[in-house]
This record gives sequence, C-alpha cells and structure tokens, in this order.
Amino acid sequence: MTETALQPVAPAERLSHLDALRGFALLGILLMNMEAFVGPTLASGSGLDPALTGADRIADGLVYFFVQGKFFTLFSLLFGMGFAVMSQRAEVAGRDFAGIYWRRGLVLLAIGLMHGVLVWSGDILTMYALLSFLLLAFRPLGARWLGWIGALVYLGGPGLVFALALLSWVVSLTPDGGEAWNRAIAQGGGQMLALVDDARRVYASGSYGEAVGQRLREMGAALGNITVFGPLVFGMFLLGAAFVRSGAMAEPARHARLFALLRWVALPLGLLAMGASFALASYFPMDRFDLRSGTAQALGLVANGLMCLGYMAWLLRAFASRAGARVAGWLAPAGRMALSNYLMQSVVCTLVFYGYGLGWFGQMPRAWQVVFALGLFALQMLLSRLWLRRFRFGPAEWLWRSLTYWKAQPMRVVAA
Repeated sequence: MTETALQPVAPAERLSHLDALRGFALLGILLMNMEAFVGPTLASGSGLDPALTGADRIADGLVYFFVQGKFFTLFSLLFGMGFAVMSQRAEVAGRDFAGIYWRRGLVLLAIGLMHGVLVWSGDILTMYALLSFLLLAFRPLGARWLGWIGALVYLGGPGLVFALALLSWVVSLTPDGGEAWNRAIAQGGGQMLALVDDARRVYASGSYGEAVGQRLREMGAALGNITVFGPLVFGMFLLGAAFVRSGAMAEPARHARLFALLRWVALPLGLLAMGASFALASYFPMDRFDLRSGTAQALGLVANGLMCLGYMAWLLRAFASRAGARVAGWLAPAGRMALSNYLMQSVVCTLVFYGYGLGWFGQMPRAWQVVFALGLFALQMLLSRLWLRRFRFGPAEWLWRSLTYWKAQPMRVVAA
C-alpha cells in the first residue's frame, strides 16, 4: 500500500453530527461542573444536597437525576469514537498509528496536568490521557468484540461499588465488625472532609499560590478513585470505538434498529435504575457507606451509562429533523472546539468564583448556577461559530494537533 501523510481531519471531512453531540456533551458537563466551581470540587458528587429548599432544591435534583454522571460518560463515548476515526484513517493512509497516538496522548496528559494544577482540580483530561494508551491494545478488535468488552468493563465500576456495599453488610453482621467498618469509613471520610474545609477557605479567600497547592492535593485524591471511574471511562471508550467500527456513526439511518433499542430500551431502563437509586438514597455523605447507599451508588452508575446511550440516540434522531438540524448547526462549532471550550469554562468560572478573581465562591444560589451555565454556553456557541469562520481549529486544538503531528498546522481558513 502506498504510504501517504497522516493529517488531522479536515473540516469538510468531519461528521457534523458527532461535533453536535460533542457540543451538547459540553453543555451537560458545564451544568454538572457548576456546583464544583461555586463550591468545593470534592463535595460536588455527593448527590442531592439536603440543605437546599425551593428552586435551589429543584435545580439540584434535576441536575443530579438527569445530568450528573451522564455527560462525562457521553464525552468518554465520543473520545472513543475519535480514537476509532483516527485509527481507520491511519489504516487507509498506510501509516504507522501508534507513534502518533502516543504523542497525542502525552500532549493531552500535559494539557490535563496543567489544567488540573494551574486552573481547576476537577480536570478529566488527565484520566482520559492515562487510559487512552490502553486503547491501542484493543485496536485490532472488531465492533462486536469492542462492544461486549466495553459493556463488561463499564459494569466493573458499579460492580466494584456493589461488592464493597455487600462487604459492608457482611462485616456489619457482627457488632465488632460493624463498629470497625464504620470507624474506618469515618476516618477516611474525615480526611476528605478536612480537604473540603481547606478548599472552602483557600478558594474563597486564599492566594493563587495557595489555590495551586490545594489543587495538587485534590487531584491526588481524585486520581485515587480511578479504580471506580477508570472502568466507566474506558468502557465508554471501547463502546465509542465499537459504534464507529460498526459504521453506525457514519450512517445512522442504516442502523435504525440499534438506535431504536437505545431510545426505547436503554433510556427507559436507565431512568428506572436512576429512580431506584434515588429512592434508596439521594445524598451520600463522605463519612458513611453501607449496603443501602452503596447499592444506590451502583445503580446510579449503571443508570449513567444507559441514559448516556439513550441521550445519544435521541439526539441523533432529533438532528435528522429540520429544526434539530438548525440546533445541531449551532452545537457543532462548539463541539469542534471542545477542548478549547472545556478549558475556557474552567478559566472563566474560576476567575468568577475564586478569591483571586471576583470572589463569588459559595455565593451563587444553585438555581442561578443553571442560568449562569446556560448563558456561558450560549456565549461559547456564538464565539465558536465566529472563530471557525476564520480559523480551522480552536486554539487548544491547534496546539494539540501541531504537537501530535510534530508540525505547525495551517490555522487560517483559506477562501475557495
């Protein structure tokens, strides 16, 4: 086979519905992350805050039920799709893929570490980069194997949580065992609560240097959860690759049965699992873990994956309509600049809420956080649309691609 140069996907070659999905995922991620910008990052994943009332409680409940956990999984799914698209293009070009992909992952790792330490500790890019290298081992597999393995890997996360919940129940059958378990959980939770208290103080009134130190501690704690979140992310990577390998993303209309199953089976099952989780427990304090709360968390993780797949299928259906195509036309530019927009969200929000910025930390009511997120994303859609009229990539995408291919990429759009 004749070897041709492997280059980034040209704008005209992109699948616009994937960019639109990526844009919608960005909105969901921002809605989910707002709580972690306004307050301590490590305390934002504890479920429905029992202290909230009125509109704030409704907003928190809706975001927790329909958004939290559903969109980082969607973003992970799209990341896996991106890997498969790159892999297929390398096969067609007859180029070695591993070297370029390693550089791509290392550059993303560097961006993620700088983002997490210098800007915001809730960074997901570092985990994406670390797990992305494992994808190379699964590159030879076909769509069916990728799909089954991805589903099993994803279920490893909730499976581990449920196994720990069962262990807590078995241990608690004896008084001494139950007391020891509760003491151990309370001790570990106490360390996390101390970190949360430090975050409230540092981010509200500390200097930028103090914030960097706090972020380093929080990133270490967050990466310690890779045993649970790693399978969720990597399972979605593999499922995303399976969708591309099968041809379902290139030609959704030819896979109508698959997407109908996701719309009418996966999403309802996900809503049922989320409802059962919510009924068992809707708030998860850091210093307590038992069979009831662990089962609720495991069900919630299962629901996240199912609802994510259902959301994707319904969005693709909507984008096929005339009105949906117009919405997709606004979402797609934001999705083409997903990395730049994700980093911009962190920069803007930390400068608004942290003490070294405007200092609104802990002051914006939960309901207004939703309004703020919608307004910020609307501005990002507009700016992305204007930017891409002149430039081929977002600024962060240009840097990522240039370092990946070890060549400065042409930035400006050339008129026909």
